Amino acid sequence: MEVLAVLVATLDDWSFDVFALAEAGNCQPVKYLGYDLLNRYGMIHKFKVPPATLETFLTRIEEGYCRFRNPYHNNLHAADVAQTVHHVLCQTGLMHWLTDLEIFATLLAALIHDYEHTGTTNNFHVMSGSDTAMLYNDRAVLENHHISAAFRVLKEDDCNVLQNLSRDEFRELRTLIIDMVLATDMSFHFQQLKNMRNLLTLAEPQVDKSKALSLVLHCCDISHPAKRWDIHHKWTMLLLEEFFRQGDLERELGLPFSPLCDRNNTLVAESQIGFIEFIVEPSMTVCADMLEIVLAPIAPIACNASSSSGGAAAAAASASSAASAGAGGNSATNNTSSSNSSNSNNNNNNNNNNNNLNSNTNVNNNSSIKSTTNTLSVPSNNTNNNEAISSGTEGGGTPSSAPSSAGGSATAKNGSADPSEKPNRFKIRKPWTTCLAENKKIWKEQAVRDAEARAAAAAAEAAAAAAAAAAEANEQAPAEEEEAKADAAEDTN
Repeated sequence: MEVLAVLVATLDDWSFDVFALAEAGNCQPVKYLGYDLLNRYGMIHKFKVPPATLETFLTRIEEGYCRFRNPYHNNLHAADVAQTVHHVLCQTGLMHWLTDLEIFATLLAALIHDYEHTGTTNNFHVMSGSDTAMLYNDRAVLENHHISAAFRVLKEDDCNVLQNLSRDEFRELRTLIIDMVLATDMSFHFQQLKNMRNLLTLAEPQVDKSKALSLVLHCCDISHPAKRWDIHHKWTMLLLEEFFRQGDLERELGLPFSPLCDRNNTLVAESQIGFIEFIVEPSMTVCADMLEIVLAPIAPIACNASSSSGGAAAAAASASSAASAGAGGNSATNNTSSSNSSNSNNNNNNNNNNNNLNSNTNVNNNSSIKSTTNTLSVPSNNTNNNEAISSGTEGGGTPSSAPSSAGGSATAKNGSADPSEKPNRFKIRKPWTTCLAENKKIWKEQAVRDAEARAAAAAAEAAAAAAAAAAEANEQAPAEEEEAKADAAEDTN
């Protein structure tokens, strides 16, 4: 029940507390949160995922995250990133730009993006000549391992949640996951932002879905400085401890310290200010700019979704299935089994109405979760929304009955939507801009205090050194005086 309470109350929140979820869920946040998200988005039903297989898969992924006992890159981080991705998908309305398969790939990528992380950086693997670095030729060492190891798990019969995908669906999903996870390599960070900025300056930017989702996952991966202070501070201390452990290894191996890895000479506040100002803030600004452009053609749908208050109610239905999964149950299929006939009816209705972006007729009524709770949360089938998108934009999303390619793109043309309808800027920007500003202010205040403390310590050290020198001089003075007297007496004689 504690797990249910956490999921229902806060899963849709920007500053979701994954630490509370882990505490309530017997330190199995990946299993509980992963099951809940895949169920509430309708992925279990849509792609015929056996609940027992999903539970086994999530358990294996959770175990892989715990393998190296990392302070930061562990199962809590995986769950935190997956929840943040969920927030972006549902609260901004981004899910309405995507097919079901793309949503499935995005959620899976978030869940496995740091699978079997070693607690050390790519640079450490390269400099130490690890077997993993040798295997992947020093290129995106960890990211390649995360993907490869996770797909090896998926090949096992009792973990294969992709077993009922068609060959084409599997290839598209795999390509998307590979692209997204590889893009979390920080060595690609500045080029990724530069490319997206350049694209968004065009008159009618064609935003590739793979590139868009890669940026979303990357931003969610580094988003903790944009979360509530207590959560951000906790993550910061855990990450620094992981860095310091790497620094200890580097010292033992005779390697130079990597940045922020020397536990005796790292300025914490200054490092976080720099990380926020030069990495996180620019990334999230570009991501928000991108979201506003890709969501502009579907603004009525996206705004309706992001302003809905149905998330908690939907979570209640979905979390019940997640809790059942934790107890070995398989009730998830019952939650979505009623959607088959309604999806068929909705598809027929929308064939006649898909030119009206503002139509309320069954636009979001194809999810069994919503049909039960009468709230707007996450659809288990995006066919209706995607048909509306396709009819109103050039190169928009395709219906889920005809999956788009992984390299598909959507135009940012706004002519088809009501110009007065804008993507919900509050939902896209307000949560993280507020937290970033507050956290940066706190770190700057801390940096001032730290600088004052260092100055005071340096002054005290200088004073102590001066006092020691004076004491030594005082001790030497009598001896020198006696020596002078002796010399004078000798001269007199």
